[in-house]
Amino acid sequence: MAEGHGTRRAIALDLGGTRYRVAVGTPDGEIEWRVSRATDADRGRDQVLKGMFAAVDEAVGRLGARSDLSGIGIGAPGPLDPWEGVLYNPPNLPGWDSLPLKKLFEDRYRVPTHVANDANLAAMGEHAFGAGRGFQHVVYVTVSTGIGAGIIIDDRLVLGARGYAGELGHMTIDMRGPLCRCGNTGCLEAIASGTAIATQARELVGKGARTSLSRIPPEQLTAKTVAEAAYEGDEVARELMRNAGQALGVGMVNVAHLFNPQRIILGGGVSMNGGPLLWDPMRETVRARAIATIQRDMEIVSAGLADDSGLLGAVAMVLSRDS
Repeated sequence: MAEGHGTRRAIALDLGGTRYRVAVGTPDGEIEWRVSRATDADRGRDQVLKGMFAAVDEAVGRLGARSDLSGIGIGAPGPLDPWEGVLYNPPNLPGWDSLPLKKLFEDRYRVPTHVANDANLAAMGEHAFGAGRGFQHVVYVTVSTGIGAGIIIDDRLVLGARGYAGELGHMTIDMRGPLCRCGNTGCLEAIASGTAIATQARELVGKGARTSLSRIPPEQLTAKTVAEAAYEGDEVARELMRNAGQALGVGMVNVAHLFNPQRIILGGGVSMNGGPLLWDPMRETVRARAIATIQRDMEIVSAGLADDSGLLGAVAMVLSRDS
């Protein structure tokens, strides 16, 4: 795309994880500039915001002609109000309860600012530029430390009455299953998330299971180390991945029956690291359980944008409202 005055651009800010990222993006999905910095949430809200403002200031400076900036898009973990742009006690940002993020950025930069759940933005990014491009009905599911989703039907993001639609990690998979952090039992997230896989591995090691995982300090046991052990032939690890894949498959059957999507797109570290040991039992479960006429016109695919799904979703959100 040609450089210079008149090219619409958006600044994207992704608050997820232990690092935040800022990028400048264009309408064709190109990221022209980016930076990633440690959040260091324990420094306190004001210091973290100061660092984020400095990164966005740098992005603004990179744009040159100020009229090129259409707005700022911010992706954050929920719960949040996507219309007012207010965060309500996000788990990785202590002290940010009832923070009016939209107002803070609009007051500082004097451009439209939009705030959305990070999974919703990842769905928008994949729909606009990635594996969902060209499809009207797409569900993006992130399988990471937790499980969440963004739902796009008729090319429109589904938000729900309070903006909380897409909490697919808290659908019940097993009525008598493990307790979930949400207070329910048997949630998909409590069975198939990275956190759940690691917890199950620690429990089995604690019970004396014969597994190479017992050589790993409990605090270092993660879904990734379980996947690595599984690929090295450890049967306990393979069974953990198989169980997670089957539970994920039941979840995808529910998604298929609820939303009848053309594509279910899986992202997040667990889905990327799990490989066939996770994907094969998931696909087998979908084939066995989903209504044939629904699954016939549906694909389950990997995210096309990897870690950039959320950043490019923020760009798409801003520029779609500026068009």
